[in-house]
Amino acid sequence: MNTSALDFILPLLNIVFLDLILAGDNAIVIGLAARNLQGSTQKKAILLGTGGAVVLRILATILVVWLLKVPWLLLFGGLLLILIAYKLLTGDNGGPDIQAGGTLWPAVRTIIVADAAMGLDNVIAIAGAANHNITLVVLGLLISVPIVVWGSTLFIKLMSRYPWIIYIGSAVLGFTASGMITEEKRISPFVGDHPVLRVLFVLLVIGGILAAGYWKRTRNHRKAAHNGPAV
Repeated sequence: MNTSALDFILPLLNIVFLDLILAGDNAIVIGLAARNLQGSTQKKAILLGTGGAVVLRILATILVVWLLKVPWLLLFGGLLLILIAYKLLTGDNGGPDIQAGGTLWPAVRTIIVADAAMGLDNVIAIAGAANHNITLVVLGLLISVPIVVWGSTLFIKLMSRYPWIIYIGSAVLGFTASGMITEEKRISPFVGDHPVLRVLFVLLVIGGILAAGYWKRTRNHRKAAHNGPAV
């Protein structure tokens, strides 16, 4: 396989993996919004709602890809992605209150609006991983979103059973975030243009995220064990 093909396939796989890691809550949103519908109506609501959410997310990601060319926004996006990676490890991800729709179109609307409200992390991560390639954005989302819809329960169970998947996801987010920061034009001359400093910076970011996340998870578990069940 030639270098140009690898340069396309590897970022595409990265985008799909990041979207799967970050989209567990979005999959739950879909189920909650359509839970009061029956049979074929429920399937139709999921398909239409997911389709609308995919289109909206593609447009939002393309907009972010364009915005990341604005000075300092790569730095801002990278720092925000570091925070998202940390929250992924610690589980501090708040979400909107999801009201189940009683008929088709209210359910579809709920799915689209809730997905948009919860999709900022996905949009920033994918925009950073795409490296300004719109084709990668569209293909990555078209591949990963159907997997999320139909395989979300399995993927969520896998992450619960094998916590190291979360750590890999956070490390990939850290790698993407550090890449965005070092590509910022005003920072690149100091870090990005020096291979050794760039590698050290990437390792520092990933190590910092994993260490801080592990510490917070351990602290939360100890606190929960100390408090014990309410009597």
